Amino acid sequence: MHDEFLCHVTAYGVCGGQRIGVPLGTYRAPTLALALWWMRDRASWIAERLDPQPGNPLFPPNSIAPVADTVPDVPGVLRAWCGDTDRQEEAADELAAGRLVRIAISDETTEYELLAESVDAVRMQRFVPALSTPAA
Repeated sequence: MHDEFLCHVTAYGVCGGQRIGVPLGTYRAPTLALALWWMRDRASWIAERLDPQPGNPLFPPNSIAPVADTVPDVPGVLRAWCGDTDRQEEAADELAAGRLVRIAISDETTEYELLAESVDAVRMQRFVPALSTPAA
């Protein structure tokens, strides 16, 4: 069982013809449960900022407008992932086995990526090449 997890959220877009990433948050989770909680929390956070509830008093009247049905529903996909217990269990199993978990969804301009990985697995990936390097 892996004990600590690195979690990252990044938004990718194109600027000046180059793909760039903008970090939206990082968390070093001391437990598997907290890693999954943080990923769900960040997914919800992104969804709420992309698709706020129209009755929210923080937004002035008529400042939120619906988009066409052809626009990818990034907030809907993120909210669905947060509420899907089967997919949460799959992510937990992958992380517990030391494998990287990546959730990525995009619209016309931006890709949103949530990543989590075991600190132990990252350390092992760095250590293994050193073991296989021949001595002079």
